Amino acid sequence: MKNQSLKLVLLMAASQLPSIAQAAIDNPIAFVTQVPIPQDFCTINATFCNHKGAIDVTGRGGDLWIRYPDGSLKNLTAAAGYGMDGHQGGAAIQVRDPAVHWDGNKIIFSMVKGAPARYQINQYRWQLYEITGLGKNETPVITKVAKQPATYNNVSPTYGTDGRIIFVSDRPRNGASHLYPQLDEYEEAPSNTGLWSLNPVDGNLFMVTHAPSGDFNPFVDSYGRVIFTRWDHLQQDQQAAADRNGVPHYGTFNYANESATATQLNSRQEVFPEPLKFDAISLAGTHFNGHSFNHFFPWQVNEDGSDLELVNHVGRHELGGSFVDAAFNDDSALTYLTTSINQKKISNFFQIKQHPVTPNWFVGINAPEFSTHASGQIVRLNGAAPTTNAANMTISYITDKTTASFVSDGATPPAADSGHYRDPLVIADGTMLAAHTFETRADKNEGSTSADSAHSYPQSRYQFRIRTLKKLANGTYTADQPLTTGINKTLTYYSPDSLVHYSGELWELQPVEVKARAIPAKRTSILATPEKQILQEEGVSEASLRNYLTSKNLALAIVRNTTRRDVSDKQQPFNLAVAGSATQTATNAGKVYDVAHFQAFQADQIRGIKSYDSNYVIPGRRVLAQPLHSVTNNPPLAAGAPSGSVKIAADGSVAMLLPTRRALTWQITDTQGNPVVRERNWLSMQPGEIRTCPACHGVNKADQIGQKSPTNKPEALRQLLQFLKANGSL
Repeated sequence: MKNQSLKLVLLMAASQLPSIAQAAIDNPIAFVTQVPIPQDFCTINATFCNHKGAIDVTGRGGDLWIRYPDGSLKNLTAAAGYGMDGHQGGAAIQVRDPAVHWDGNKIIFSMVKGAPARYQINQYRWQLYEITGLGKNETPVITKVAKQPATYNNVSPTYGTDGRIIFVSDRPRNGASHLYPQLDEYEEAPSNTGLWSLNPVDGNLFMVTHAPSGDFNPFVDSYGRVIFTRWDHLQQDQQAAADRNGVPHYGTFNYANESATATQLNSRQEVFPEPLKFDAISLAGTHFNGHSFNHFFPWQVNEDGSDLELVNHVGRHELGGSFVDAAFNDDSALTYLTTSINQKKISNFFQIKQHPVTPNWFVGINAPEFSTHASGQIVRLNGAAPTTNAANMTISYITDKTTASFVSDGATPPAADSGHYRDPLVIADGTMLAAHTFETRADKNEGSTSADSAHSYPQSRYQFRIRTLKKLANGTYTADQPLTTGINKTLTYYSPDSLVHYSGELWELQPVEVKARAIPAKRTSILATPEKQILQEEGVSEASLRNYLTSKNLALAIVRNTTRRDVSDKQQPFNLAVAGSATQTATNAGKVYDVAHFQAFQADQIRGIKSYDSNYVIPGRRVLAQPLHSVTNNPPLAAGAPSGSVKIAADGSVAMLLPTRRALTWQITDTQGNPVVRERNWLSMQPGEIRTCPACHGVNKADQIGQKSPTNKPEALRQLLQFLKANGSL
């Protein structure tokens, strides 16, 4: 870096400039600045595929800043000797995702370093760093987090309760480089693989969640849960469906298996879930309506990766989300319509934060998937405490509902539309901050590019500034005073052929309050009483069972009664009877379906895709749901049973051994192996985990005939234990 002495003098002078925010903020606020990137697909602030470090999708020239209670500012990264002004070269940086340690004395964040020369294609990876010396009169020091995955993108770090770091990475699930990158379930774009946990002292690393399309923005809440947004898109591959139906040609194909030397098959077969609505060839001769599924909703998991589920088991039926037709077209009792106490629906829930004054609330952003950089309406999820039944959870609109989307070019925005919001933060005194732009339209590059593409001058419509919010007479909130007077830079960088020129205000994003917080108690998975009773009756200790599972890298899934389904879900069959037994749960409306098998599917990365105009195979693979085949410890299949299944016991219960740290899903089938009820989300489990689901689509308050969640002792667990004892496993 040039002129370091002058730079530091200028920095010290700038750090004393007061902001014009009127609100008194008692604690420092750290935040990041970024060069505006108008494009909003697979770029740094997009809803998904936002983890890549390439300069064309992240830019360079951003920094980590802190605003002190007196309004003065300090560029923390510059004061620590990182970053550069003017033309961005080898010392260039971009930063994102700050999170404050429990003691309030350090911040962990992601940073990518370096910028290319013209025509240079380099690999840049986001890595994790910590910064100390945050005080106004201290010199900050930045240290790279030790023993993190060095050749992959690591973003969105947060501190665990035990010294570990939880973060998002695109490291392959099993570390196999030929599976990199994992391709998402939508456009086969690169995705992160889920949440990871690292002990930076000894390098112990494990996958907390496996997400086929991505997990985002984790943090540990005051109840000890890891809270994050998950992209649920468990549907068949739309590119393959288009290939099957003729045009356009995407070049999708299946590999024979996950290995590096797997044969490319002349097939694009998929077996789960049912085909997409437009896939006429695959739907022909079936009774399926066609299935699409897509939302970004709040999830929770223990720090050790156990008990993964939507927050309090809330979901589409309560919150809204994607439109899902009735599963079958020959049962008039099935419907997509649901009933819920929550009347204010949302499509997505991004950038979740816990309310520090009322921990029972989560605030987040309801935004479209494209065009706004995941900015939209600030909403609040009420009833986020672990003791709240999902049926009682509601949404409150913080900013007006018109801010949830964007207006078309040329249209007049509604009077109540105050722009777009992202990165909401409620600080200790209850004041709310957010990154905000007054722009109501979709973002667009309104800059210019020269005829020879040698220079580009991108200009985003959006000017994200961190502002306080104020309450209006109608009860909603709107943007108020900015946190700073604006932070400007003039810089250039190659991207990689064109020289990008930018001069103006940087985006201000991702504010965090720098203060100490109490470390919550660490949550662990607890085996419920009905399952404990079965273990006691069979003379098997819980410890010995968990030790066996851990030694084999297995988890155990238990369902107490597969015929019981939540009252709000009539999208799939809800009148169910166990074949050959007296166990059933049925209303007076619609067909009654016999169920006989519980069939598990594992996420195998066996879908490949070739470039549009050649036979070049694009690196990485998409997951496809395949019948369980990596576990051989379950009881042998009966003749005619579907592959990867176990028999449903006479009481409706299921007990099945499953692989760990790999996404899983399942369905219950009839005696012929035909699907009856399908799981709509991916889940993953941990070695030694015993996961109990009381019902098939667990009951929140009541099932279809008004009964509460089942508490029966699952006989399928008894049968599995007897089998394992008989073959010497226990």
